[in-house]
Amino acid sequence: MDQYTLNLLIVGASFAIYIGIAIWSRAGSTAEFYAANRGVHPVMNGMATAADWMSAASFISMAGLIAGVGYANSTYLMGWTGGYVLLALLLAPYLRKFGKYTVPQFIGDRFYSQSARLVAVICLIIISVTYVIGQMTGAGVAFSRFLEVESSTGLWIAAAVVFVYAVLGGMKGITYTQVAQYVVLIIAYTIPAIFISIQLTGNPVPPLGLFSTHMESSLPLLQKLDQVVTDLGFTAYTAQGSMLNMTLFTLSLMIGTAGLPHVIIRFFTVPKVADARWSAGWALVFIALLYLTAPAVGAMARLNIINTIFPNGASEQAVLYDERPDWMRTWEVTGLLKFQDKNGDGRMQYYNDKSEGFKAQATERGWAGNELEINNDILVLANPEIAQLPGWVIGLIAAGGLAAALSTAAGLLLAISSAISHDLIKDWMKPDISEKGELMAARVAMAGAIVVATLLGLNPPGFAAQTVALAFGLAAASIFPVLMMGIFSKRINSVGATVGMLVGLIVTCLYLFTYLGWFFIKGTNMLADVPANYLFGIPPTAFGPIGALLNFATAYIVSMMSQSPPQHVQDLVESIRVPRGAGAATGH
Repeated sequence: MDQYTLNLLIVGASFAIYIGIAIWSRAGSTAEFYAANRGVHPVMNGMATAADWMSAASFISMAGLIAGVGYANSTYLMGWTGGYVLLALLLAPYLRKFGKYTVPQFIGDRFYSQSARLVAVICLIIISVTYVIGQMTGAGVAFSRFLEVESSTGLWIAAAVVFVYAVLGGMKGITYTQVAQYVVLIIAYTIPAIFISIQLTGNPVPPLGLFSTHMESSLPLLQKLDQVVTDLGFTAYTAQGSMLNMTLFTLSLMIGTAGLPHVIIRFFTVPKVADARWSAGWALVFIALLYLTAPAVGAMARLNIINTIFPNGASEQAVLYDERPDWMRTWEVTGLLKFQDKNGDGRMQYYNDKSEGFKAQATERGWAGNELEINNDILVLANPEIAQLPGWVIGLIAAGGLAAALSTAAGLLLAISSAISHDLIKDWMKPDISEKGELMAARVAMAGAIVVATLLGLNPPGFAAQTVALAFGLAAASIFPVLMMGIFSKRINSVGATVGMLVGLIVTCLYLFTYLGWFFIKGTNMLADVPANYLFGIPPTAFGPIGALLNFATAYIVSMMSQSPPQHVQDLVESIRVPRGAGAATGH
């Protein structure tokens, strides 16, 4: 059986499972559509949350970014994982205790203001649309590979699948489908990693293989990788980037994670407040299975690619283009891998042509510039082919990439549609709308969001993980501070919260678009390649904590200059924070 047919069978079988589950668990009420009727078990919710979380950015792009840069991009791992600790400790149980369906609904009620709710809806939509662009981009990459079409065509196919999958089930259908998608994506991610780790190091556990001996050279794997990348003018794989930028970027991802609406609403689906904490704990366990493997996948992919182009070492002749391996021919069809013979020798030169220190060596070898453009988003999907693994493994990883992208896209689309149908239409524009009408509005809003995300995904402002990083910065600057202040401060009032959100959102957006624009130059490392004109050298993706700080400061100053919240709101804050029955033993 040829690879194309095998891909179709494996991916088609996974889609049949997802659609079957969505039909079986189709939402019949708004309670089921928004919060799965609050009946999801914590373990199941933890697995669904992990699938919701481990998006195309985690599955497809994160290991690619680590592969392309090395240690400096480990910030993705640290920030995303640390964010769940914040979420479990500081937000999830309190928001579940409040007992509402959406994040804007909490903000509107806590700050007794329709204006605050409206601003929260605007923030949510901007964050979620930015985030879903990365998912659509990743899904387009995966579809383009296994159907062997242009990535833009793959993106439209992905949009059609998401339309059927997301509009049908609501939170109830999405939850149980995401459980199945987690199983698919974790198997798809770990099996190729195990094979490749055994090939390179003899160790079947990829995280341990990363620190094992490279069998062919008898050097530690990371030392071997440092050697081959520096021989081609790249920075050492284990080199550390700017400490300030790494710290700010990690913090941006952490507080951005804790402020992402599509993640927070998952904790509204469990029966009890304690279950919200357990859900976050289980989600961390399930996420760790992939995140501990990702650094090994990135490092091994980078080494395999260089060895493919320079099988006898970087100091020897590169492979002739006409003799390139089959995996390169396959990925050229997608447009995500390109070759340009700049010196006319028919060979594939791959090196860092921006390195001043390496230019003399490149000239001596007769190289006229880097000739290979490899999109980081293809590395995880191409890894099994590069390592010449069995065809079923290649089909499995295509199915896993699509599961990751579609599961998160569904969660984001649900957050968008819930904000529009419940917070805008039901609670503001048309309070007397019927439940059937509200359900229809939610599905129409979801369909519209798919179209917008697809159009924007055709020209995303970076790799999937980089685009997602922008969404985290926006969430960190707008949603996270207002939730924290809403739970832990009785003094912050509606005016302060509203102005704070606006300042955080606007300043962060201005910074992003001032330095990135929309036509962001793909391939730039946002942490290492810092232009001199960045404010204090802070790259756009690391600006989230600055926006959050401005949000906190503005909200506090404005609140101190204006009237305190009403007593019933202060009592509400107290009731959210203090466990029911607290003080009964002492009589207080």
